Amino acid sequence: MGPTAHALRPIRPKALVSHRATAYPAAAASAAAMASSSSRPMLRRLAELARGRVRANHRMLSSAFPSTAAIERASQSPAEAQAVRMTEGCVRRLKELHAKEPSAEGKMLRLSVEAGGCSGFQYSFALDDKKNSDDRVFETDGVKLVVDDISYDFVKGATVDYEEELIRSAFVVSTNPSAVGGCSCKSSFMVK
Repeated sequence: MGPTAHALRPIRPKALVSHRATAYPAAAASAAAMASSSSRPMLRRLAELARGRVRANHRMLSSAFPSTAAIERASQSPAEAQAVRMTEGCVRRLKELHAKEPSAEGKMLRLSVEAGGCSGFQYSFALDDKKNSDDRVFETDGVKLVVDDISYDFVKGATVDYEEELIRSAFVVSTNPSAVGGCSCKSSFMVK
């Protein structure tokens, strides 16, 4: 083979490193850098594959072993599991409202679901003193929460809380097993 044929033949980085590492150390380092840069996309693909496997295993394990919330729901009677609950913060705030405002005394917190909002449905809270024939009443520590029959289908097993933040303070539905997602303001949601 002549000198021109040898010059046209491509040199592989690994071959360059192994055969000429002792004669040309700078060339060996350059070839090693080229070899490692060509393996980076492969490393990324392997990392993505590993992450995907970890996620799949996590999903499989979480479905095989129930969460503590699922265990609590399973230990409850069907009526308790479908009840709309109030947190201590919600009960405390309603008691404060009853004590501070004479017009609020004896009123119940009404939770209703309306079409609209940024996610499809939105929660609406109001103080109400009347109970309709189709209302469901949930009582905790002397404080009552009222949900109409149509809205109840959207909030079975939900938990109502009172949150105080810098920009607003409001009653919110903190957990809702019937909701898939919602907006960050916790006032609207999507149904499963």
